[in-house]
Amino acid sequence: MSLPPEKASELKQIIHQQLLKMDVHGRIREVLAETIREELVPEHQQLSTEDLIKALRQRGIIDDVMKELKFVTDVNETERTSAPKPSTHFVDREPPVLKKTNIDPTRRYLYLQVLGGKAFLEHLQEPEPLPGQICSTFTLCLHFRNQRFRSKPVPCACEPDFRDGFLLEIHKDSLGDGSKMVDATTMLSICDPVHMVLIKTDTFGETTLVASYFLEWRSVLAAENGITNVAVELLGVGTESKVSVGILNIRLEIYPQLNKTLSSEITNTQFTLERQKTAEKERLFLMYAKQWWREYLQIRPTHNTRLVKIFAQDENGVNRPVCSYVRPLRAGRLLDTPRQAARFVSVLGHERAPVIGGGKQEQWCTLLAFLCRSKGDCEDHANLLCSLLLGFGLEAFVCVGTKAKGVPHTWVMTCGSDETITFWESLTGHRYIHRPINPDDPPLTEQPKPLYPYRTIGCIFNHQKFFGNCQPTDALEVCVFDLHDESKWKPMSGEAIKSVCPPGATSSVPPFPPLCASTIDAAVTSNEIEVQLRILVSEHRKDLGLSTVWDDQLSYLLSPALAAYELERTTGVSAGNEEFQDAVRRAVPDGHTFKGFPIHFVHRNARRAFATCLRSPFCEEIICCRGDQVRLAVRVRVFTYPESACAVWIMFACKYRSVL
Repeated sequence: MSLPPEKASELKQIIHQQLLKMDVHGRIREVLAETIREELVPEHQQLSTEDLIKALRQRGIIDDVMKELKFVTDVNETERTSAPKPSTHFVDREPPVLKKTNIDPTRRYLYLQVLGGKAFLEHLQEPEPLPGQICSTFTLCLHFRNQRFRSKPVPCACEPDFRDGFLLEIHKDSLGDGSKMVDATTMLSICDPVHMVLIKTDTFGETTLVASYFLEWRSVLAAENGITNVAVELLGVGTESKVSVGILNIRLEIYPQLNKTLSSEITNTQFTLERQKTAEKERLFLMYAKQWWREYLQIRPTHNTRLVKIFAQDENGVNRPVCSYVRPLRAGRLLDTPRQAARFVSVLGHERAPVIGGGKQEQWCTLLAFLCRSKGDCEDHANLLCSLLLGFGLEAFVCVGTKAKGVPHTWVMTCGSDETITFWESLTGHRYIHRPINPDDPPLTEQPKPLYPYRTIGCIFNHQKFFGNCQPTDALEVCVFDLHDESKWKPMSGEAIKSVCPPGATSSVPPFPPLCASTIDAAVTSNEIEVQLRILVSEHRKDLGLSTVWDDQLSYLLSPALAAYELERTTGVSAGNEEFQDAVRRAVPDGHTFKGFPIHFVHRNARRAFATCLRSPFCEEIICCRGDQVRLAVRVRVFTYPESACAVWIMFACKYRSVL
């Protein structure tokens, strides 16, 4: 590497200053004198350069110099090929810590870099955030072949400063280890797209789905040097699915470099063939679905009012068969039981798809969009719960029907091997056993009273089956779930469903992402919320002219109750109540009164939780308690679940001396 003369002299000057600072010259003189005195024998009067360097190395002086001289380069500069490389310089400080990724040289990778965004016009007037100021942020989430990534949050702006790189491994599982170093032709047959989801988080921590995009990465296989730059136009979601929200600049690069790239004609031909194949499968399924629907209506004309849903629109406004929204999903070691899975789904937020001007906009989200946003409608919850229950080996179906007052709703049903039918409410985690009423029984026969909130059922489906309810009435209380009886349930062809749902389908159906472990520290988060609540309670009482004295021991005694509440929500079994009551009796002296108020949230915003608690007269009575020897207590317990979902239990309590 040759340097210009001015750079060389600058480099020499920096090295000289560093050596002076360390007093290296003085140390070398000492070593030289020592070496001549100790090691030089009388018959060998010549001291070579090699002898001196050996002596310096033995005493560790060379190592000390090399430790002090550190090479630091600007990492971002190496990514900009157009900019000239900065001169390497030496500094007397610690270099920035860079996150390193271990690359297996025997595997093939796709390196995806996001090099900024532009034309996010909704944020055109967004002011520059001040240092330390909380502002709305964008986060980009990626999924590719069972690998998930998340970018660093960047402030929302017209030109958001995305600067992230993601290393995606390309490995064809069906070919085993032989495909670790796949060639260009094999990679061309991997039709999985890179699913990109853009999330906006506001200053209150509320998330919004901004865009969902499927990136066709295989164009890089025909690019010179295995590198290509693409400008990705992101479109909105739901009712805004035809409106551009912004553009991302993306660079794709194959590691290691391909020995031989493909021609663009070959890649374009492959893409065209795949599109044609997918379109033909979808056309044939649509024709079959129309024929099935005609036959269904011929059974009974009133069937046209039943909620039989064969297709549903995703966040991009694309119509997909409902069966493609469900498939067996294994949670690894993140969830242990089906009931724990139901609890996890129930603590994900519930929010209807936003619509301009009112009304209900139906939108079934892809799983990645639902998980990244951590909230969705009842259909998203039901699809996820059904997928998890299928993963646990149960025969599960999503049910489409209505609740009270004819409100459309979806929930999950499992069929036991003993023909027991269990309904699972995905929004609460509650389970209900279905015992149908026999309308032919005599009037005086006692009939079971249904405990579930559902009224009618139109159809049920999973990843392999679809059944339309063709019983005389769609009322759920008299419904018989004998799925083998075609006079009660009209089935769809399993082959037809298989043609448009994985594994038979091609790239039109997005693959399911794996679940991610929680990144929340339950103990730290519990403590933070508890401290914030204590401050809020003290301030509230101060405004009322009341002093506040906290009882730490009483606060600690509330922990078993909160743990028991979460256990009951998860398993349906209540335990430990006797010990809790005994401990409270011991902590509250004679002549004193104890009051407690537990409440449950699925968010971690202390101020919002406190405002909700004050709306309850029971809780307000505790927080604003007046009397003699009033002692207050509050305990927070956060229970974490996959995807950083959490159940937050809060209990306010007080004890005071009863004055009659």
